[in-house]
Amino acid sequence: MDARRGRRSPARLTLLRRLDESVQTLGLGGRPVVVAASGGIDSTALAWALAERAARLRMVVSIAHVNHSLRGAEADADEAFVRVLAEKLGVAFRTKRVAPRAVRSAAASSRARPTLQEAARRLRDRALREMAKELGADRVATAHTADDQAETVLLRLLRGTSPAGLGGIAPMSADGLVVRPLLRVSRAEVRFYAAARGLCWREDPSNADPIYARSRLRHDWLPGLREAFNPQLFRALGDLAEAVREESLWIEQQVVREAARRFSTPLDGEQELAMTIEAGGWEPEAMPDALARRLLRHALHRIGAGRDVTRRHLDRGVGFLRDGRVGSSLELPGSVRLTREACHFRLGRVRLPSGGSC
Repeated sequence: MDARRGRRSPARLTLLRRLDESVQTLGLGGRPVVVAASGGIDSTALAWALAERAARLRMVVSIAHVNHSLRGAEADADEAFVRVLAEKLGVAFRTKRVAPRAVRSAAASSRARPTLQEAARRLRDRALREMAKELGADRVATAHTADDQAETVLLRLLRGTSPAGLGGIAPMSADGLVVRPLLRVSRAEVRFYAAARGLCWREDPSNADPIYARSRLRHDWLPGLREAFNPQLFRALGDLAEAVREESLWIEQQVVREAARRFSTPLDGEQELAMTIEAGGWEPEAMPDALARRLLRHALHRIGAGRDVTRRHLDRGVGFLRDGRVGSSLELPGSVRLTREACHFRLGRVRLPSGGSC
């Protein structure tokens, strides 16, 4: 309650109203939902707001925390804070420790070595899925906000991305497990809500560390962009991301349909390591460049080799599908080779020698 005015804060109402809309859109009503809580302001506010409205929304709320073991005593203090938060809210709690530095050290080569942030993200995702299962939850709610969405879209644009990359953060993961109910809520609205409820939270100093591009974007560039060009920049970028996702979904349906006609099932005994591709119909007059590139990317992802492929690689691959001679081949990233055979193309990983004499 706003003591000075005798009514609830409009900003608090904004967060709760948008949260209710997201709960309905994402189909969370009546479901067991675990909140991924780091101890920061966003996830603390989400946990509090969902717990506050759990009875009305017929939700069973629990909390999960992942300790990345990166900040020593500070990380342990974050874990303790979230544990106390769960106790205050009267909800079940789980925590897991992960070791992203160990994952990096175990990589066989520098090319295969993930960044520390990538390793932490993968381990966090796996841990949250495990804890959701332990807690009997079929949804994991993360506290990504409209600000996170805007930052993600701009970072991808600045670094270079495909049209699909401009879709930013999806409200729900492809398998439906991870949901992001605050994606239309600004960080300012989260702060107003937290102040209205008198919430405490933990601050991660890495969020302000200029070594990270997201931090530089957040603190150095975005305030000026909003002031100079568009005060509603975050809303505009959120609308862009939503429109791109909707169009990409429709396009992907066309790609999957065309792939089912042109691509074989994996070759015998090779599981998803190789496939055959129909040789005809790749000419520009029969297939637009945009569809040809998407089809090739789809094929590469099917054999687990799409991570390091750029637009240049896709253009070369499409050119080979159109003009490659029988017996010739094209090398692609990820130890992948595209070969023109008599009646079709073969796309597969290059088999490395197992050792021994020739």
